Amino acid sequence: MKHIYFFFLFFLPGLVFPQDKFDFEFDYAQFGYDSTSNYVEFYYSFNQLSLTINHKDTIDYTEGILHITIEDTSTGELQVNQDWLISHIVKDSLNLSKSLVGVIGFILNGGIYKCDIIGKDAIDPEKKRSITEILEVKPFYQLGIAMGDIQLASNIVQGSDNTSSIFYKNTFEIMPIPTSTFGENQPVLFYYTELYNVKSKDDGKLRIDEHVINSKGQIVNQKSKLIGRSLDSRVEVGTVMTYKLPTDTYTLVLSLIDSAANYGISSSKKFFVYNPSVEYVDTFKTQGSNLVVGMFGVMSEEELDDFFAKSRYIASMPEIEKYENLTTENAKAKFLTNFWKVRDEDPSDNMNHYLKDYMRRIKESNIKYKALSREGWKTDRGRVYLVYGQPSEIDRYPNQIDTRPYEIWNYYDIEGGVQFIFGDITGFSDYMLLHSTKRGELRDDGWQRRIVIR
Repeated sequence: MKHIYFFFLFFLPGLVFPQDKFDFEFDYAQFGYDSTSNYVEFYYSFNQLSLTINHKDTIDYTEGILHITIEDTSTGELQVNQDWLISHIVKDSLNLSKSLVGVIGFILNGGIYKCDIIGKDAIDPEKKRSITEILEVKPFYQLGIAMGDIQLASNIVQGSDNTSSIFYKNTFEIMPIPTSTFGENQPVLFYYTELYNVKSKDDGKLRIDEHVINSKGQIVNQKSKLIGRSLDSRVEVGTVMTYKLPTDTYTLVLSLIDSAANYGISSSKKFFVYNPSVEYVDTFKTQGSNLVVGMFGVMSEEELDDFFAKSRYIASMPEIEKYENLTTENAKAKFLTNFWKVRDEDPSDNMNHYLKDYMRRIKESNIKYKALSREGWKTDRGRVYLVYGQPSEIDRYPNQIDTRPYEIWNYYDIEGGVQFIFGDITGFSDYMLLHSTKRGELRDDGWQRRIVIR
């Protein structure tokens, strides 16, 4: 994949949405490029029913504008800031019911990027949708055994000779589906990913596990296969029969396991299934089942320990002691499943919003509060953000003459209003907690003496 991709249209049938909503969808996937960069593909779709028909010389067009901005968060430099015009001739009403799908690709060096993607009507720019993503690029070829992102597709043609197609890569023609919606109108989910650095002189094989998990954390489908290690990089494609699944949100998890080295990695992707004719039947109510369901059931023991380390901030002392006494992967997975289940504030909607929000905070902490060699969630600011969420207000003092940099975080809705004060004592942007008015937190009313420059 050595090309920069420009827009190309593919017609995705059957996805019809209300006309009063501007339907623009976006997705992306990263794949290896070289030792310093990854190739990032952006997939987009415009629902033509949301676009204004433009009449030009007796010909009807639907036209959308795609705008992409990619900013390097460490330097503020814009890597991409560009518009693309997506235009299509409307021949009949059936043609109008199809979505316009395309792909654009960029080579990005390792780093953290802020990506703004806007889709809008070319005739009426007030009709638009904006999406912002924080994208972390870690070059796959720098890692050990690695797996690229999962690309969802409406179809994959293996052994394609259509090398001029913008959807062609590694002998496959892959039709992206940015809506990530399957089921009644798209009965089969196709997926594509790439494996890197897998070559080995020993005879041991690698195992690929595929799990499909519903919104209740139940594994509804699973299968495995062994692969050889004669090649350093390889492509993996597969399918999920979504026409059998009831309407729900699902997660596809692919895990690459090296049993000999006791090592594994995984990649996941959410998708939605709409099957109004398929009735949901809960087959997971049997007591004593040895099936560990949910995201924790497909984690390695190392991943489970890492996730509990991130969860200790909100765990009670008895919970911490109980987890530390567990000795098996199965027991740890069950513990974490129950640990987060009891914290689900609204079990009726089948979405653990508390866990989802906590995972989002972990990701944001790692981006905002990383210091020296420590991940952001391990820092004092990261811990406070994980436990208490976004402050109501932050007062920053980065350039005072007689004091070291410090910040005051105000939470107006906790205990009638509390403060957390952090100071960069070391001078390496590692802000330590100096003082807080929150009960149970560090309190030092003379915290100012610690930041005075003498």
